[in-house]
Amino acid sequence: MAVKIRLARGGAKKKPVYRVVVADERFPRDGRFIEALGQYNPRLENSLVDFKDDRALEWLQKGAQPTDTVRRLLRLSGVWAKFKGQSAAQA
Repeated sequence: MAVKIRLARGGAKKKPVYRVVVADERFPRDGRFIEALGQYNPRLENSLVDFKDDRALEWLQKGAQPTDTVRRLLRLSGVWAKFKGQSAAQA
C-alpha cells in the first residue's frame, strides 16, 4: 500500500478550499482518506496553509510520499526542513 500526502478539493464551484490528507494512492482524489493533516486556502490574500506539524512529520518518517504541491506547502510551513534535518541526523 503506497501512502501519499495530497490535496483533497472542497468548496464551491470556482472557490476551492483544499484539505491536506494522507491517503492510499488508489483512492479517488476527494474520496476516502486515512487522516486529515490540515488545510490550504489559495484564495486568501496570504494563502492560508495550516498543518498539524507533528502528524505530518510522523507520516513523512513512516514513508508517506507528498505530491509536488504538498511538498511546496510543507516547505512554506517549515515541516519539510524539520523532516530533512531529522533524516540527515539519522544517517
